[in-house]
Amino acid sequence: MLNENAKLTENVFSTEIKTASTRDGFGHGVIEAGKADSRVVVLCADLAESTRAELFQKEFPERFIEMGVAEQNMAGVASGMAGAGKIPFIASYAVFSPGRNYEHIRTTIALNNVPVKICGMHAGVSVGPDGATHQMLEDIGMMRMLPGMTVIVPADSEEAWKAVVASAQTDGPVYLRFGRANTPVFTTSETPFQIGKALMLWDPPAGGDAPKVAIISTGSLSYTALEAANVLAGDGIETLVLHCPTVKPLDRDAVLAAARRAGRVITIEEHQTAGGFGSAVAEFLSENHPVPIRRLGIQDRFGQSGSPEELLKHYGLDALHIEDAVREFVRV
Repeated sequence: MLNENAKLTENVFSTEIKTASTRDGFGHGVIEAGKADSRVVVLCADLAESTRAELFQKEFPERFIEMGVAEQNMAGVASGMAGAGKIPFIASYAVFSPGRNYEHIRTTIALNNVPVKICGMHAGVSVGPDGATHQMLEDIGMMRMLPGMTVIVPADSEEAWKAVVASAQTDGPVYLRFGRANTPVFTTSETPFQIGKALMLWDPPAGGDAPKVAIISTGSLSYTALEAANVLAGDGIETLVLHCPTVKPLDRDAVLAAARRAGRVITIEEHQTAGGFGSAVAEFLSENHPVPIRRLGIQDRFGQSGSPEELLKHYGLDALHIEDAVREFVRV
């Protein structure tokens, strides 16, 4: 938990931290999107309760379609509905969508550039005891490689709500990644959100010590990065924390500015380091402003059964491991 003296970006954070899952943000956000636009429909693959699609089902039963355990068919039907003028959101576990139906997403949705919004639930290790078969750790890489695909990983349920609403207003296909575990809700209704824009969460004041490391993160681990930055500042090690809810398109200007200020970058993600968010940052900086980079994530391993907290610690993605990574980095 952050202390009261934490140097946070003004007007971004809630003073009372509660917890909720980002999938809850999807459930409420898609209702808001549905109220704003009658073209919004939701398709689900027999997981309405787990994905929170049931909230939309209760609000708009005539615009909800239960596809059964048929993720490939769901992608094809959604593509057809999009071609007919609808704005479909398709919801399932990320291991099934985009995991099981990737070729159908590629060929019927991405290739045709239709506005289907693919909602991958229970991503990362947040699904905990369900183990490796249900812990999708490769989806960011899979989806960001598809031409024209927008990829969004919200920090908390509040940002997830905004991301869903914004996605409904966005042309073309979008992949939204959501978790199951309850995580801190630290943004508010006033916190800005725009697809393609990063958000500075922790910024050393002007006139003080320059940041030694830029921590660039995505998803719920951005709060963990804040916890680490808070402790490090107390030890005299200044950092900045840049949250990138949009993995693609990456906010190139914000990433470049952060790398220039700090001269060193650590990326954080609940995903394989190969091909994921850290790779996107490294690819961009290698061509535009090469700096030393370390990528924190899952290091070429599958998940395993355990609580989300145990697993994040095991894979070196808790605040203590982030602090140690920064301290080691600045000593090099």
